[in-house]
Amino acid sequence: MSLLEIRNLNVSFGSTAHPFHAVSGLDLTVNRGEIVGIVGESGSGKSVTMLAMMGLIDAPGRVTADQLQFNGQDLLNMKPAQKRQIIGKDIAMIFQDALTSLNPAYTVGYQLMETLRLHTPLRGAALKRRALELLEQVEIPDAKSRLDAYPHQLSGGMSQRVMIAMAIACEPKLLIADEPTTALDVTVQAQIMELLVNLQKQNDMALILITHDLAVVAEVAQRMVVMYAGEVVESSATETLFACPRHPYTQALLSSIPEHSKGARRLSTLAGVVPGQYDRPQGCLLSPRCPYAKESCHTSKPALLPLAGTNVRCFTPLDANGIPTHE
Repeated sequence: MSLLEIRNLNVSFGSTAHPFHAVSGLDLTVNRGEIVGIVGESGSGKSVTMLAMMGLIDAPGRVTADQLQFNGQDLLNMKPAQKRQIIGKDIAMIFQDALTSLNPAYTVGYQLMETLRLHTPLRGAALKRRALELLEQVEIPDAKSRLDAYPHQLSGGMSQRVMIAMAIACEPKLLIADEPTTALDVTVQAQIMELLVNLQKQNDMALILITHDLAVVAEVAQRMVVMYAGEVVESSATETLFACPRHPYTQALLSSIPEHSKGARRLSTLAGVVPGQYDRPQGCLLSPRCPYAKESCHTSKPALLPLAGTNVRCFTPLDANGIPTHE
């Protein structure tokens, strides 16, 4: 049995008469001990998907799904009190921008111990010992003195490590890392990714990495899910996706990696932006930006269908040579 099963997840905002669909018909399966990368531009619905799964979408947002199951438990019909026992303990999330996620009015130690108080029986000296162990586990130097530090006294990389410590405090079965390396320099990015992967292996937990940068997760994720404008456009094993992208959007993302443009005068780009609430195309959501779009792409919506070891949402998927099949 899979650890996480999501079927036909939909998240919308705005009025019911004219809703904005931030996520549409999303299916996702995550197995125990697996690392899954969810990639796409800003506005693709990556973070909203995970927030919806955790029950963190407030009104006027609306969340519906055919199935939302974690570790055999039905999250859709679970009472709020039951869900609070799971969220933060068995499912943990590292949110974007650690400096704004930490409370500036409380010390690092207080915030770590607050998480432990809510989900474990630890109290007193045992609580403080566990908080110190967590800071040491995420390799924060001089961890004992950091317990009394406030967030503004930490660097960006150190703040991110504190957020990771809080997330793994209760040894979750599933850890979601939302843009864990944003705003960090390249050296610190590599350290944070290495730390996350090591913790994932030590605790045998499933790890979902949300990012707009394919290169960040290329070497660590076993499986990749590519999202665009709230829809999954391609999903496959990481090796398969990098060797033979089937969707034009995936091809464009891969082409934008600097290493793929060596010798070229300009970095490859995809013109346009992810459509918002008021510029949603009638057909395929990528059609206004897609260099391979044909007439049917502008009038009909493609379904996500299996193709040679991958799933792709496209009327003219690319072949093994990167050529659209209608040409």
